[in-house]
Amino acid sequence: MEPESQTAILRPIRCELDVLSRSDGSALFAQGETVVIASVHGPVEVKMQNLQYDKASVEVYFKSIGGQSNVGDRFREQYIRNACESALLTALNPRTAISIQLQEMEDRAGLIACAVNAACLSLLHSGLEMRFLVAAVHCALTPSGRILLDPDVRTIMEEGGTVATFTFAFDSIDRRTVAMHSEGKCTEEQLNEAQEACRKASEVIFDFYRKSLKKFMKVYC
Repeated sequence: MEPESQTAILRPIRCELDVLSRSDGSALFAQGETVVIASVHGPVEVKMQNLQYDKASVEVYFKSIGGQSNVGDRFREQYIRNACESALLTALNPRTAISIQLQEMEDRAGLIACAVNAACLSLLHSGLEMRFLVAAVHCALTPSGRILLDPDVRTIMEEGGTVATFTFAFDSIDRRTVAMHSEGKCTEEQLNEAQEACRKASEVIFDFYRKSLKKFMKVYC
């Protein structure tokens, strides 16, 4: 397990690459006590109904800790697919599939952001060609109007709950927003404030990617 990355704006981050032997890329990623394991298979043979002649089909499968599939899992799959598909150079592998599988190990808030970051690291480990990397950050709006970056369940409770939550995913080149999800009520100004706070915090995630991959390459080269 990589040493924890301590930051003033995010929960401690840690990861481990190559955690699964029967995959083309895998990673365990943790933000605070929220933990997700991701694996990548591909390019592999694609099912006929998902066949695309000009690019690879990106398939995402998310399993919650309880094991039972639900509507929330389907939403998470769509969000992660949108973020990862925007980053992958799918045109290089037409008529194939790239399968990303994610397993929730623990959820103490920010599960979708943690899953996106786990998926990105597993794609990096797989060696698949990418346009850019993707980093996701979640934040919450408190009843008092404060923006909490990457809060855990305890922090949210101490603040009296939330009136809105946000998850933003950004690219590593221009820091453009490639995926976004919000729940609850907020003003446009609060939404913009949350987005900019998360955009700035994404620098921590991208820096962590670079350091983690560098350490991994030193160990295995």
